[in-house]
Amino acid sequence: MKKIVLAFILLISGWTTNAQIQEPVTWDSSIKKINELEYDIILTATIEKEWHLYSQYSAVGGALAMVISKDEADKNFELVGKAIESDTIKKFNDIFGVTETFFNDKAVLKQRIKLANPDVSMVSINLFGQVCKQVCIQLDEDFSFKLNSNNTTAQAKTKNNKTNSDSSNNSLLSIFIIAFFSGFAALLTPCVFPMIPMTVSFFTKQSKTKAKGIRNAIIYGLSIIVIYVLLGTLVSLVFGADALNALSTNVWFNLIFFLLLIVFAVSFLGAFEIVLPSSWGTKVDAQADRGGLIGIFFMALALAIVSFSCTGPIVGTLLVEAAAGGSQIGPIVGMLGFSLAIAIPFALFAAFPGWLNSLPKSGGWLNTVKVVLGFLELALAFKFLSQADMVLQLHLLEREVFIAIWITIFGALAFYLFGKIKLPHDSPLEHISVGRLSLGLIVMSFTVYMIPGLWGAPLNLISAFPPPQHYSESPYGVGFSKIGSGGNISDSGIPDGAHLMAPHDILAFNDYDKGLAYAKKVGKPVLLDFTGYACVNCRKMEQNVWAKPKVLSVLKGDVVLISLYVDDKRKLKDNEIVESKLKPGKMLKTIGKKWSELQAIKYNTNAQPFYVLMDHNEKNLNNPVAYTPDVEEYYNWLKDGINKFK
Repeated sequence: MKKIVLAFILLISGWTTNAQIQEPVTWDSSIKKINELEYDIILTATIEKEWHLYSQYSAVGGALAMVISKDEADKNFELVGKAIESDTIKKFNDIFGVTETFFNDKAVLKQRIKLANPDVSMVSINLFGQVCKQVCIQLDEDFSFKLNSNNTTAQAKTKNNKTNSDSSNNSLLSIFIIAFFSGFAALLTPCVFPMIPMTVSFFTKQSKTKAKGIRNAIIYGLSIIVIYVLLGTLVSLVFGADALNALSTNVWFNLIFFLLLIVFAVSFLGAFEIVLPSSWGTKVDAQADRGGLIGIFFMALALAIVSFSCTGPIVGTLLVEAAAGGSQIGPIVGMLGFSLAIAIPFALFAAFPGWLNSLPKSGGWLNTVKVVLGFLELALAFKFLSQADMVLQLHLLEREVFIAIWITIFGALAFYLFGKIKLPHDSPLEHISVGRLSLGLIVMSFTVYMIPGLWGAPLNLISAFPPPQHYSESPYGVGFSKIGSGGNISDSGIPDGAHLMAPHDILAFNDYDKGLAYAKKVGKPVLLDFTGYACVNCRKMEQNVWAKPKVLSVLKGDVVLISLYVDDKRKLKDNEIVESKLKPGKMLKTIGKKWSELQAIKYNTNAQPFYVLMDHNEKNLNNPVAYTPDVEEYYNWLKDGINKFK
């Protein structure tokens, strides 16, 4: 009887708050038959104004990316790749330090399935994701479809989004600019730069008139562009849109790219050369001797093959980066920018051979350019390893470790530029040129700039590369004491089930029962914090409100904080798995779903952040609040509840 009365009180108190179950996304679903074994499931989301529904391809370390899955035990069908999405928007999130991908207003997802059992009559899929505005809400939707010969539902039409188009164009422009400057870098390598006078010599001998020489030079430049753009097109066609979009979150892709870039870097540093079979060059040279338009094209192809040991790693890196951007035409745009940067100088010098006199002579500086590119490849490689680590939540390559690796790499590069490190193909260095010294000073300054990152500095210049600050080996920073200022808890005195929450040393529990037991022991009220690892406004509250001295003092000394992460994907123990009360027949298998259901049942809300002050009988001390960016308002709410605690 006591439990019934308590439940009734809690229910009434939940209804008297401003909280409510929010459903900012409504779904329509249909299925379209493709052939006897394949179907397209079409999910159409209508999104309330100002809410963001996050894409399957949103960057790791930000808001939760959408996942469409099926029951692993159901062998009657399989998902074919990832769902094709309608237009999305890309925007940099300075809280998480990543570029997020999301939908506004409407989203259309088309997921293809393939039947393994032609006689199956029904299929079911699950969509898990996140939608955010001032608060974030986890989505966990199940869709079931009957299959029969009449499944010929028309596809839903997508709605164009101007904002997304602009964002997409900006992304492609960035790829083009980076590729263009990478092409100039490739031009200054020892495999490409010496080819310029050889090319000019060829056109000077073959062209009887200046006009013909200019024409042949233009054709030669266009041939270079065609060859590299065809390579980008081939990559796009082989992988397809789904595979390219999956690069940012797929563990295996990221690991393979990490190893690939390591190989490229070691090659540039002089350990070995990556070359194509010599027979290819011989055959292409034979075709180039034919003359005419075909001969000019094969000359351009010969350039691509001969210079592959220098251009190959750069081209490979560009293709990886362009593909990971999620756009199917990204590799094509990247190769267009790269080839333009190479083609323009070759064409100009071929057309105007007199300009050769202004070129610097070949020498050891060309190998220096190659080595510098090798160091940059090495640094970039760890970005992909970091992505894989975050997807798997292994916490092996966290922020401090990543920054330490970059400090080491760029520090070594600075010493190399200063002549303190010698590599296999370096020429004797009697003195350092002004240009090399200047570049060395810039690299050393950048290295020193990164050092405070070990102590928690945001490092805004490179915020898109290292893991976000919350994904940290030691959120306090290297060498920082964990003794909370203003509190009386140290490492040795942390109770069972608690930890010191970074970066403010707030004693926090992630287990409801242990936190409540500790609150009873020390005689303090409980502050329930329904939060999420991927909740941007949760982080804003912690950084901008909790960090203020008056609020921080209360959190450290006057309450017991219990933070419950609704997106915690760790599995519950077998004896803890229970059936959902909100969705009968569905089992709660993860820690996050357990806390999400607790919040929905007990407080009639599903949004985070959400804060509750309660006594030892689990009764609310005042009305719970959600996102409250006003420091004074939040502080007054805390003090009001604490004053009512008996």
